[in-house]
Amino acid sequence: MRNTIEFKVYGDYALFTDPLTKLGGEKMSYQIPTYQAMKGIVESIYWKPTIVMVVDAIRIMKPIKMESKGMRPIEYSGGNSLAHYTYLRDVCYHVRAHFEFNPHRPDLAFDRNEGKHYAILKRSLEAGGRRDIFLGARECQAYVEPIEFDQGEGFYDGVDLHFGTMVHGFNYPDETGVNELAVRLWHPVMKNGVITFTRPEDCSLVQPIKKMQAKTFTADDIEPVDLLHEQL
Repeated sequence: MRNTIEFKVYGDYALFTDPLTKLGGEKMSYQIPTYQAMKGIVESIYWKPTIVMVVDAIRIMKPIKMESKGMRPIEYSGGNSLAHYTYLRDVCYHVRAHFEFNPHRPDLAFDRNEGKHYAILKRSLEAGGRRDIFLGARECQAYVEPIEFDQGEGFYDGVDLHFGTMVHGFNYPDETGVNELAVRLWHPVMKNGVITFTRPEDCSLVQPIKKMQAKTFTADDIEPVDLLHEQL
Protein backbone atom coordinates (compact mmCIF):
# COMPACT_ATOMS: atom_id res chain seq x y z
CA MET A 1 0.00 0.00 0.00
CA ARG A 2 1.26 3.51 -0.79
CA ASN A 3 2.78 5.70 1.90
CA THR A 4 3.17 2.79 4.33
CA ILE A 5 5.43 2.67 7.35
CA GLU A 6 6.23 -0.30 9.56
CA PHE A 7 7.61 0.06 13.05
CA LYS A 8 7.61 -1.40 16.52
CA VAL A 9 6.35 0.42 19.60
CA TYR A 10 7.27 -0.83 23.04
CA GLY A 11 7.22 0.20 26.67
CA ASP A 12 7.07 -1.03 30.25
CA TYR A 13 3.35 -0.28 30.73
CA ALA A 14 0.24 0.44 28.66
CA LEU A 15 -3.25 1.56 29.64
CA PHE A 16 -5.87 1.28 26.88
CA THR A 17 -8.74 2.06 29.20
CA ASP A 18 -12.00 0.18 28.88
CA PRO A 19 -14.58 2.96 29.52
CA LEU A 20 -16.80 0.50 31.39
CA THR A 21 -14.12 0.21 34.10
CA LYS A 22 -13.74 3.96 34.71
CA LEU A 23 -16.69 4.18 37.09
CA GLY A 24 -15.60 5.15 40.58
CA GLY A 25 -12.18 6.31 39.42
CA GLU A 26 -10.83 2.82 38.72
CA LYS A 27 -9.28 2.01 35.34
CA MET A 28 -8.56 -1.29 33.65
CA SER A 29 -6.83 -1.75 30.33
CA TYR A 30 -8.17 -3.67 27.38
CA GLN A 31 -6.02 -6.68 26.52
CA ILE A 32 -5.05 -5.11 23.20
CA PRO A 33 -4.69 -1.53 21.93
CA THR A 34 -7.61 0.33 20.45
CA TYR A 35 -7.40 1.62 16.89
CA GLN A 36 -7.56 5.16 18.29
CA ALA A 37 -4.57 4.57 20.58
CA MET A 38 -2.45 3.23 17.71
CA LYS A 39 -3.57 6.12 15.48
CA GLY A 40 -2.46 8.54 18.19
CA ILE A 41 0.98 6.93 18.25
CA VAL A 42 1.30 7.23 14.45
CA GLU A 43 0.20 10.87 14.67
CA SER A 44 2.85 11.48 17.33
CA ILE A 45 5.43 10.35 14.80
CA TYR A 46 4.14 12.82 12.20
CA TRP A 47 0.79 14.45 11.45
CA LYS A 48 -0.72 17.46 9.76
CA PRO A 49 -4.44 18.22 9.22
CA THR A 50 -3.81 17.72 5.51
CA ILE A 51 -3.47 13.96 6.01
CA VAL A 52 -5.30 11.15 7.81
CA MET A 53 -3.34 8.33 9.39
CA VAL A 54 -4.80 4.85 8.84
CA VAL A 55 -3.63 1.95 11.00
CA ASP A 56 -3.77 -1.26 8.98
CA ALA A 57 -2.64 -3.95 11.43
CA ILE A 58 -0.71 -4.71 14.59
CA ARG A 59 1.20 -7.82 15.60
CA ILE A 60 1.29 -8.77 19.28
CA MET A 61 4.91 -9.64 20.01
CA LYS A 62 4.90 -10.33 23.78
CA PRO A 63 2.52 -12.23 26.09
CA ILE A 64 -0.43 -10.23 27.41
CA LYS A 65 0.25 -9.59 31.11
CA MET A 66 -1.60 -7.35 33.57
CA GLU A 67 -0.39 -5.53 36.67
CA SER A 68 -2.44 -3.47 39.14
CA LYS A 69 -1.17 -0.39 40.93
CA GLY A 70 -2.60 1.77 43.68
CA MET A 71 -2.88 5.38 42.46
CA ARG A 72 -4.01 8.65 44.02
CA PRO A 73 -5.57 10.62 41.13
CA ILE A 74 -6.56 14.24 41.78
CA GLU A 75 -10.33 14.62 42.10
CA TYR A 76 -12.33 17.41 40.46
CA SER A 77 -13.54 18.53 43.88
CA GLY A 78 -9.97 18.69 45.20
CA GLY A 79 -7.85 16.26 47.17
CA ASN A 80 -7.39 12.67 46.13
CA SER A 81 -8.35 9.14 47.08
CA LEU A 82 -6.94 5.69 46.46
CA ALA A 83 -7.84 4.05 43.15
CA HIS A 84 -6.56 0.94 41.40
CA TYR A 85 -5.34 1.07 37.80
CA THR A 86 -4.70 -2.21 35.96
CA TYR A 87 -2.03 -1.83 33.27
CA LEU A 88 -0.64 -4.06 30.58
CA ARG A 89 2.94 -4.94 31.50
CA ASP A 90 5.97 -5.12 29.16
CA VAL A 91 4.33 -4.63 25.78
CA CYS A 92 5.66 -4.64 22.24
CA TYR A 93 3.67 -4.30 19.02
CA HIS A 94 4.64 -4.29 15.37
CA VAL A 95 2.52 -1.74 13.51
CA ARG A 96 1.72 -1.22 9.84
CA ALA A 97 0.10 2.12 8.92
CA HIS A 98 -0.18 4.54 6.02
CA PHE A 99 -1.49 8.02 5.35
CA GLU A 100 -4.09 9.36 2.94
CA PHE A 101 -5.04 12.93 2.15
CA ASN A 102 -8.01 14.18 4.14
CA PRO A 103 -10.89 14.50 1.63
CA HIS A 104 -12.72 16.80 4.05
CA ARG A 105 -9.94 19.39 3.92
CA PRO A 106 -10.13 20.89 0.41
CA ASP A 107 -8.97 24.15 2.02
CA LEU A 108 -5.56 22.50 2.57
CA ALA A 109 -5.14 21.24 -1.00
CA PHE A 110 -2.09 23.48 -1.36
CA ASP A 111 -0.31 21.27 1.20
CA ARG A 112 -0.81 17.96 -0.65
CA ASN A 113 2.67 16.99 -1.71
CA GLU A 114 2.61 13.22 -1.25
CA GLY A 115 6.32 12.58 -1.73
CA LYS A 116 7.42 15.20 0.77
CA HIS A 117 4.89 14.13 3.39
CA TYR A 118 6.11 10.54 3.05
CA ALA A 119 9.76 11.56 3.27
CA ILE A 120 9.09 13.58 6.44
CA LEU A 121 7.10 10.69 7.94
CA LYS A 122 9.97 8.25 7.42
CA ARG A 123 12.57 10.66 8.78
CA SER A 124 10.40 11.37 11.81
CA LEU A 125 10.03 7.64 12.48
CA GLU A 126 13.80 7.12 12.31
CA ALA A 127 14.18 9.97 14.82
CA GLY A 128 11.71 8.37 17.26
CA GLY A 129 8.76 10.65 16.45
CA ARG A 130 8.13 14.38 16.56
CA ARG A 131 6.17 14.26 19.82
CA ASP A 132 6.28 12.13 22.95
CA ILE A 133 5.07 8.57 22.41
CA PHE A 134 2.87 6.94 25.04
CA LEU A 135 0.76 3.81 25.21
CA GLY A 136 -2.79 4.87 25.99
CA ALA A 137 -1.98 7.11 28.98
CA ARG A 138 0.54 9.86 29.58
CA GLU A 139 2.32 7.93 32.33
CA CYS A 140 3.02 5.02 29.93
CA GLN A 141 6.10 6.25 28.06
CA ALA A 142 6.92 4.33 24.88
CA TYR A 143 9.43 4.28 22.04
CA VAL A 144 9.21 3.63 18.30
CA GLU A 145 11.74 2.17 15.87
CA PRO A 146 11.51 1.29 12.16
CA ILE A 147 11.21 -2.45 11.65
CA GLU A 148 9.73 -4.91 9.16
CA PHE A 149 6.25 -5.98 10.24
CA ASP A 150 6.90 -9.71 9.82
CA GLN A 151 10.38 -9.62 11.34
CA GLY A 152 11.13 -11.78 14.36
CA GLU A 153 9.08 -14.30 16.31
CA GLY A 154 5.88 -13.18 18.00
CA PHE A 155 4.48 -14.84 21.14
CA TYR A 156 1.09 -15.43 19.47
CA ASP A 157 2.32 -16.65 16.08
CA GLY A 158 -0.04 -19.45 15.08
CA VAL A 159 -2.65 -18.38 17.66
CA ASP A 160 -6.18 -17.08 17.01
CA LEU A 161 -8.12 -15.16 19.70
CA HIS A 162 -11.40 -13.22 19.96
CA PHE A 163 -11.58 -10.15 22.23
CA GLY A 164 -15.33 -9.48 22.36
CA THR A 165 -16.73 -5.98 21.83
CA MET A 166 -14.44 -3.04 22.44
CA VAL A 167 -13.94 0.58 21.45
CA HIS A 168 -12.43 1.07 18.00
CA GLY A 169 -12.09 4.87 18.07
CA PHE A 170 -13.85 8.20 17.64
CA ASN A 171 -15.34 9.94 14.62
CA TYR A 172 -14.27 13.58 14.58
CA PRO A 173 -15.89 16.17 12.30
CA ASP A 174 -12.70 17.07 10.45
CA GLU A 175 -12.27 13.43 9.32
CA THR A 176 -15.90 12.56 8.59
CA GLY A 177 -17.39 15.81 7.30
CA VAL A 178 -20.23 15.39 9.83
CA ASN A 179 -20.59 17.93 12.64
CA GLU A 180 -20.78 15.28 15.30
CA LEU A 181 -18.52 13.40 17.71
CA ALA A 182 -19.26 9.67 17.76
CA VAL A 183 -17.68 6.53 19.17
CA ARG A 184 -17.09 3.39 17.11
CA LEU A 185 -17.21 -0.17 18.46
CA TRP A 186 -16.01 -3.40 16.86
CA HIS A 187 -15.21 -7.06 17.47
CA PRO A 188 -11.43 -7.53 17.09
CA VAL A 189 -10.04 -10.94 16.20
CA MET A 190 -6.38 -11.91 16.31
CA LYS A 191 -5.34 -14.34 13.60
CA ASN A 192 -1.86 -15.85 13.70
CA GLY A 193 -0.83 -13.14 16.15
CA VAL A 194 -2.01 -10.29 13.91
CA ILE A 195 -5.02 -8.00 14.40
CA THR A 196 -6.17 -6.41 11.14
CA PHE A 197 -8.12 -3.23 11.87
CA THR A 198 -11.43 -2.45 10.21
CA ARG A 199 -11.28 0.96 8.54
CA PRO A 200 -13.19 3.61 10.56
CA GLU A 201 -15.81 4.19 7.84
CA ASP A 202 -16.51 0.45 7.72
CA CYS A 203 -17.39 0.12 11.42
CA SER A 204 -21.11 -0.65 11.72
CA LEU A 205 -21.45 0.01 15.47
CA VAL A 206 -21.39 3.81 15.81
CA GLN A 207 -22.91 5.75 18.72
CA PRO A 208 -23.26 9.58 18.48
CA ILE A 209 -21.99 11.47 21.53
CA LYS A 210 -22.54 15.19 20.85
CA LYS A 211 -22.61 17.88 18.21
CA MET A 212 -19.18 19.25 17.34
CA GLN A 213 -17.72 21.59 14.73
CA ALA A 214 -14.51 20.89 12.83
CA LYS A 215 -11.58 23.12 13.65
CA THR A 216 -10.74 25.48 10.83
CA PHE A 217 -7.24 26.04 9.52
CA THR A 218 -5.81 28.61 7.15
CA ALA A 219 -2.51 28.79 5.33
CA ASP A 220 -1.23 30.96 8.19
CA ASP A 221 -2.00 28.29 10.79
CA ILE A 222 0.15 25.47 9.43
CA GLU A 223 3.69 25.18 8.18
CA PRO A 224 3.67 24.26 4.45
CA VAL A 225 5.08 20.81 3.75
CA ASP A 226 7.58 22.29 1.28
CA LEU A 227 9.13 24.43 4.01
CA LEU A 228 9.05 21.62 6.58
CA HIS A 229 10.71 19.24 4.13
CA GLU A 230 13.62 21.67 3.72
CA GLN A 231 14.06 22.00 7.47
CA LEU A 232 14.15 18.28 8.29
